Amino acid sequence: MCGIIARIGQGEAADTLLSGLENLEYRGYDSAGIAVQNGSGVKVHKTAGEVSDLKSTLETRPHGNVGIGHTRWSTHGPPTDENAHPHTDMAGDVAVVHNGIIDNYDELRTELTAKGHEFESDTDTEVIPHLIDEYLRSATDTEQAVRQAVETLEGSYALAAIVDGEERVYAARKGSPLVLGLDDEEWFLASDVPAFLDHTDQVIYLEDGDLVVLEPDTYRIMDLQGNTRERSIDTVDWDPEDAGKGAYDHYMLKEIHSQPTALSNTIEGRIQDGEVTFEALPAGTFEGIETVQFVACGTSYHAAMYGGQLLRAADIRTEVVRASEYESASGPVDETTLVVAVTQSGETADTLDALRTGADHGARTLAVTNVVGSTAAREADEAVYIRAGPEVGVAATKTYSSQAVSLALLTQRLADDVAHATPADDRAEMLDTLADLPDHLEQILEQNAAETLAQETIDSESYFFIGNGLGHSVALEGALKFKEITYEHAEGFASGQLKHGPLALVTENSPVIAVSTGGDDEKTKTNALEAQSRGAPIVAIGPDDTPLTDIADTHLSIPETHPVWGGLLANVQLQLFAYHAAKQLDRPIDKPRNLAKSVTVE
Repeated sequence: MCGIIARIGQGEAADTLLSGLENLEYRGYDSAGIAVQNGSGVKVHKTAGEVSDLKSTLETRPHGNVGIGHTRWSTHGPPTDENAHPHTDMAGDVAVVHNGIIDNYDELRTELTAKGHEFESDTDTEVIPHLIDEYLRSATDTEQAVRQAVETLEGSYALAAIVDGEERVYAARKGSPLVLGLDDEEWFLASDVPAFLDHTDQVIYLEDGDLVVLEPDTYRIMDLQGNTRERSIDTVDWDPEDAGKGAYDHYMLKEIHSQPTALSNTIEGRIQDGEVTFEALPAGTFEGIETVQFVACGTSYHAAMYGGQLLRAADIRTEVVRASEYESASGPVDETTLVVAVTQSGETADTLDALRTGADHGARTLAVTNVVGSTAAREADEAVYIRAGPEVGVAATKTYSSQAVSLALLTQRLADDVAHATPADDRAEMLDTLADLPDHLEQILEQNAAETLAQETIDSESYFFIGNGLGHSVALEGALKFKEITYEHAEGFASGQLKHGPLALVTENSPVIAVSTGGDDEKTKTNALEAQSRGAPIVAIGPDDTPLTDIADTHLSIPETHPVWGGLLANVQLQLFAYHAAKQLDRPIDKPRNLAKSVTVE
């Protein structure tokens, strides 16, 4: 969480920093601030609230060509002016922005206080500029002081610092993402590419242990001993317009509507002559694998459930484990295990920890991610990219669809290599109908029934989502989206579980949204009837011929397709339902309270 931006080069820095923070606000919006160095001091401006609040406090932009900025998602200390970044030493000569958690900050703060340092905030970050200041008293130069300070830190961090009188930015990374952007006349550092995508598509993905020094006409990447590290320059294939809202009211709505294009990119080149192909996964890649473990969090976990259901249907032993519970909840791991990390950003802390734990036990590893050069992609043995393009909305939409399709294709690719696996009997039909999925999504997006449903149910007390088989993960994802952005009570269940407790909460004011994938929906129908007999209105999401339509009070239709893809069409209807309900309630859809896009702390 939290968003970092740094910039050095020709011209003024402040406007670039502010626009970069606006592009990163999905990573945190509790408070924001910038610091600019202009040869006559480090000027810090920060405030609780959003980037727009920061901009409103700046009657004039601070002068200077080098600066850092930060938009915060609170971990240590509440969102106040004092806790906003950047933080400085006592003299205000060193300013630092930081993403991550410093585990030993209590100890460091105590030691620094004993040496006369005074602190003004509740944050762990504030120890960093004080450490740099302390080491500057004996170091030969600032670079050495920064290196000593970083070596003292325990925990996770991506940090950037500026110092009075120096046209340099110092930065370091361990456990939190940091990317370097290269333009002809300026350099950037940021937590994520959209921060500077308007300026350049040339990037270097920094790795753990990297220390960076930026100057107006050069940059250096080294380890903590000062040894040069070579890092490749990559070209990001995202269009800057993809990271903006365009004509849409919200990023979330734009990203829902961009799913046909995103899925076309996901599918492109991966089905050839009726077979599933991944360039990075040649024939024989998975020979010797006996068990597959999916590890993921949040929306990615629901996509992993989708893939896990299909993998079990292919007679491959499969576990789907919440990444935060991996060490205690997974089965045995050895060289016959494949650990598949599903993470949109490739930087999710719990998922990376699970990936590393699996590798430490001898498992082979695979990352399914959206970001080339991300930590998960680099650390896994192999990587599959979902190709969804940048996603800014905190509530993930298009990345779920692209993850689920990528995993569905991966199951068939695994079935070709894993001994005793059985590819789907109707694989040819499944793959043929996948080509129609983007067009089917377009048909749903042209309809407006989800908005009407939101209007009709807006005064409900609770919302229950149920589904069977592949529909179960879709129900969970639908409930998650709804609660994330509406703040209303919403829960998802496997259809057969409704009567094992949750039915006690069902009333005439708690609609039950029943998901049909176009497959076996009888169990969902039976449980929907039980809820209906208690007065609950039933909303069916599925094809027109689903048995649920016979009993439903309302029906949101999806086009006829293969049952493997029907759940993804139903999911888009649920995304639209959540969006329109949140809009009716006047919620901050792109900035739901207490949430941020990329969870990079455990």
